[in-house]
Amino acid sequence: MKHGESTLWLLSVLVLLCGCGGGVRTPPSSSPPSPPSDPPPQGLNIAGNWQFSTTSTAGMPPLTISGSISQSGGSVNGAVHVDGSSCFDQPTAISLTGTLTDANISLTSGSVSGQVITLAGTITNKEGFPNQLTGTYTIDGGCASGDQGNVTGYSVEAFNGSWYGNLTTAGGADIHWGTDQLGQVGPSSEGSFGLTGTFNFDGACFTSGKLTPGTYPTPSFVLGTSVALNVPTDNGTIAFVGTAGPDQGGLIVGTYTVTGGSCESTGTGYLSPWEY
Repeated sequence: MKHGESTLWLLSVLVLLCGCGGGVRTPPSSSPPSPPSDPPPQGLNIAGNWQFSTTSTAGMPPLTISGSISQSGGSVNGAVHVDGSSCFDQPTAISLTGTLTDANISLTSGSVSGQVITLAGTITNKEGFPNQLTGTYTIDGGCASGDQGNVTGYSVEAFNGSWYGNLTTAGGADIHWGTDQLGQVGPSSEGSFGLTGTFNFDGACFTSGKLTPGTYPTPSFVLGTSVALNVPTDNGTIAFVGTAGPDQGGLIVGTYTVTGGSCESTGTGYLSPWEY
């Protein structure tokens, strides 16, 4: 067979093979299917005890706003007290209503002597830390009308579990006190949270005492970072008023008075979640 005829014959065979499906086929992909997308993040839960602070850009005094926030889906409401301004009566509970969309919050107060407070900002949530708010505020109407500026706030961790510390008399003597069962309940309509628990003492004056749970302004309660305890003991009643630190589960530092019994005294005191 001549060279040209041989080449033509091979080409004919190849054409026939391709037409019969004899060509090399690409195998199906063995790559795994793409993983499903991550589920959408769960909505923020900001319900709890809150403390806010304002910085006025209108030359007005700074305000402290303390109380509870409750949440149902994207709806939020609360009851707070305003301190630091002669335009507001601190014992008066002020209602809040608003919305939480993603991390954006807007709150408006009920009218208090014609004054309406509006808070708007962003909630920052980091695991292991309190929720934090950064934003702005305005006050319209009434005595404080025109006040506006920046507001910051954070959620105060619930006071539960073991808390121990010392009461120090004016004469310098220490009384060790504490509880393994401090509990927080509420909130109340006043925006405060009641406190329960049985306290034990090391010393000659007291053996034990049980907290009387209350609603602001009657102890025992927490409102923002303000803590008020009423502890009837087997030898008088201890009234303690203190402030909790800004860190989660932080130190409570304050003053106390003992009335009744044989160990009446006044002094300073503290409670810590890290001391036993």
